[in-house]
Formats: sequence, structure tokens, C-alpha cells
Amino acid sequence: MQDATPFPMDPDDKVLHDFLPFIRQYKSGRVVRCLNTETVPAGTDTASTSVSSKDVVINTSSGIWVRIYLPAFPAGGRRDKLPVVVYYHGGAFVVGSTAQQPTHLYLNSLAADANVLIVSTEYRLAPEHPLPTAYEDSWEGLKWVASHATGEGSEPWLAEHGDLSRVFLVGVSAGGNIAHNVAVRAGAHRLGVDIKGMLVVHPLFNREAGIGGEASVDRARKAKSDAFWRFRCPGTPGLDDPLCNPFSEAAGGSAARIACGRVLVCVAEKDVLRDAGVWYYDSLRASGYRGEVELLESVGEGHVFHYTNPGCEQARVLHARVVSFLRDE
Repeated sequence: MQDATPFPMDPDDKVLHDFLPFIRQYKSGRVVRCLNTETVPAGTDTASTSVSSKDVVINTSSGIWVRIYLPAFPAGGRRDKLPVVVYYHGGAFVVGSTAQQPTHLYLNSLAADANVLIVSTEYRLAPEHPLPTAYEDSWEGLKWVASHATGEGSEPWLAEHGDLSRVFLVGVSAGGNIAHNVAVRAGAHRLGVDIKGMLVVHPLFNREAGIGGEASVDRARKAKSDAFWRFRCPGTPGLDDPLCNPFSEAAGGSAARIACGRVLVCVAEKDVLRDAGVWYYDSLRASGYRGEVELLESVGEGHVFHYTNPGCEQARVLHARVVSFLRDE
């Protein structure tokens, strides 16, 4: 009788990296994103806000594009130029898109209620495009917006309707981290635009020493955070990388030089990132930053609840505060 020979193992049977609920990578290199990745097209939101949106490629080589949101014209047909919000979506740097339905619907409502023009950058995701790619793409998005202040940009919606003396950087989750790092970079460059404020919602930051009780109580979670960061940013020195920890020694005090006069930090009581957001707020206030820093906590809610349950009371409170911030009230 011939000896039984086992079939060779399919390389996809071996999981190399497992970071649920976001992403899993197999030994073969195949990447599976575990969250919903369904997207919706740009267009006019005729059902609710009457906001129009369109996609514009800003770099033909890399394929980087932005989705622009323009509120409806007032009944009289004439309007003043609108503040410009440069927005960065979340997704832990590995999932997400400005074209995903929750983000798209949220930005429609934000553009309508705050009466702002929104430019949301579609940055490339890790691990196929490891960090700092997302930061470079996001910085390119802001530079593209700024090019319209000097007449170099040619996008009609921005040129005709955007007030580049009233620019805001806004980001949620990983996008909050991106917004901070873009603001740091803007502080070291003259872009020709006036960044009035930065809004970070449930931001994603960390540090080697841990935040809150993470280091002493939940060491397994901290170890996973470290591994996840290295998965996304292979060349990193670790969680004290300035991209992850804006207040580390390596950051060189850059947080104090962010290019805006006001910062609003929003956290949610039941969010796993809640302590990181409060730590960011406290550390920014103590950093020597000379602008205003405010904190808003949503009681009883979890991460990005304003996307998943936009009609709840706390989502309405958060939305009203965000709208007020963008109106510079």
C-alpha cells in the first residue's frame, strides 16, 4: 500500500497578521478587510440635504482623489464664499473611505448644516501602502486646496465658492491623528491659506508608556496596539514615533506649533480611544500651544457613534457643537 501523502498546505491557511475587527493578512500576502467596504457614488443628495458632491483626481500618478461637498445655493441664488473644511476619514489607517455610506451621509449633513464646502481626501491604506503614505496623501490634499488661494488651482467649486481665509482641518479616529500631523506640517510651511481651527473626533493616538490604565492593567491590549502600529508603519521606532505620539521627545515640541488658533477635541465615554483623546487634550494644553483648546465628551456613547446612530440625543449635541465650531461661534 502506498503511503498517504498530505496535500501541500495552502499558504492562505496560515494567518500572518490578525487585527480584527479591521484586517487580516495571510502568509501568501493576501489581505482581507473585515469591515464593510461598500461605497456610494458622488452626486446630489435630493432626498435630504440637497448637497452636491463630486470626485476629483488631484494626482494622476498616484490616483489620489478628493470628494468635494457643496451646499445648495440659497433661494435668492447668490451666496458669499464658504469656509472650507479639509476632512480626513477614519478606519485605523487600514480600512475606510470618504465614499463609504456612513461617511458620505455624515459629510452631506455637515456641509448643509454648517454651510461649509468640504474637501475629503481619499488617502491610500496600509499595509499595501504603509505609513507614512496616508500622511503624505493627506498633506497633498491640503496643498491642493491651498493651490486655489494663489490661482494655481483650477477646480471651479473651490475657486468660486471656497473662502481660503477660513480653512478648518477635521478628522475622525485615525483621521484625527492625520489632521494633527497635517496641522504640524502646515505650521512649518507657508501655504497661503488661513487655518482657523482643527477638530479631532475620537482621535487615535498612543505612546510607549501607555495611556490611562493600559500599561498596568491591560498589557495584552497595549502589546496588540504596538504590533498593529508596526504592521501599519514598518519603519517606525514604535509607539513613541511622533506620528503616533505627538508629545514624545522625538516630536521635538512640534505639537505646540500646529497651524491653527483653536482646537476642539471630542471624545465618547465608552470609546476604547476615550483616554487617548483626553490625554491628547491635556497634553496639547500643557505643550506651550498658544491657541484655545476645548474638550467635549459624549456621555454613554462609543466610538464614532455619530456615524452609526446619528439621530440619538448625544449625536445631535455633538453635531450642534461641531457646527458651532465651524461657524467660528
